[in-house]
Amino acid sequence: MPRTARDVVFVDGVRTPFGKAGPKGLYAETRADDLVVRAIRELMRRNPSLPPERVDEVAIAATTQTGDQGLTIGRSAAVLAGLPKSVPGYAIDRMCAGAMTAVTTSGAGISFGSYDVVIAGGVEHMGRHPMGEGVDPNPRFLADRLVDPSALVMGTTAENLHDRFPGITKERADAYAVRSQRKVAAAYAAGKIQPDLVPTAIRSAEKGWGLATEDEPPRPGTTLDDLAKLKTPFRVHGNVTAGNAAGLNDGATACLLAAEDVAHELGLAPKMRLVDFSFAGVDPEVMGVGPVPATEKLLARNSLTMDDIGLIEINEAFAVQVLAFLEHFKIADDDARVNPWGGAIALGHPLASSGVRLMNQLARLFEERTDVRYGLTTMCVGMGMGGTVLWENANWEGSK
Repeated sequence: MPRTARDVVFVDGVRTPFGKAGPKGLYAETRADDLVVRAIRELMRRNPSLPPERVDEVAIAATTQTGDQGLTIGRSAAVLAGLPKSVPGYAIDRMCAGAMTAVTTSGAGISFGSYDVVIAGGVEHMGRHPMGEGVDPNPRFLADRLVDPSALVMGTTAENLHDRFPGITKERADAYAVRSQRKVAAAYAAGKIQPDLVPTAIRSAEKGWGLATEDEPPRPGTTLDDLAKLKTPFRVHGNVTAGNAAGLNDGATACLLAAEDVAHELGLAPKMRLVDFSFAGVDPEVMGVGPVPATEKLLARNSLTMDDIGLIEINEAFAVQVLAFLEHFKIADDDARVNPWGGAIALGHPLASSGVRLMNQLARLFEERTDVRYGLTTMCVGMGMGGTVLWENANWEGSK
């Protein structure tokens, strides 16, 4: 029988605090799957009207699917979180856009009618599993000149993007990074970020057991003078530094998606509505420009322009990547619509988890900005891709 597409809503989202990767980071002694479990359990705790057996799928992304990020982590995390054994799960890998793809793929299943309620998210423990661990790139990538050698090093792709956009200087990138740090500090001071953070048990040999309650990466006192002194590890006299790029991080995210009618049936309050999504490919050696064609496709398909978009949550893998997006769409570097509470340069970027962090922040902003109808979550993706999701504010005042 023919099916009618259903409206898909984002009900709630949580994340662990993000930590610095490495032996001294928050989660050095914490398993990746336990981070996901913590997020799933918190989602269920915060939404007590949702019977666990009504969850139809658990879609969890990880870029490096090995060790404690392997074993079909969506299913294993569902079991570990105490969901009924009848709830299936699966794993996803689209590198940095893993959690974003978990949302769009499972959301499409809801729209089609295959699911009513889904948990989607992602995890990355870059301390336990460094980016690229265990990979074996096919030699034909280089031998057949399918990609430029620089495509395999993310920092070098960011330097290439500086070449493509010569107006984006190191000074401009550093200024953007300082603004990101300041915005995160201001958001923390105002209590904007904390509501979606799940206090997470941690352990270290030196201090024993503890509790992670806030993000570890932010450097709120960062100045332009500080950033000017940093080394450019990807190119001699280059532009990309540890200060104007996201760090290596650990963390997990999870969100609750539902068909809109089911959400109302179960007493779940939607925060935003999934309108459409788009992924696009670009030359891998300039992967940071990926959000541009993904967003262009999405806006065109929905007969919208950037003027219709009231909020933009863009992942700050590198400052140059964000600035290239803004320059293309003729948006000012300090436009108030863009990452109002800061981004990954300050908060961190645990690869496959970051897509849902963007959604969490957009959903919170929508609650405050009922005058805004549409918002975007967008990000660049390794190996030359970009992804963008268009959301509608469920509490938009124009719909009342």
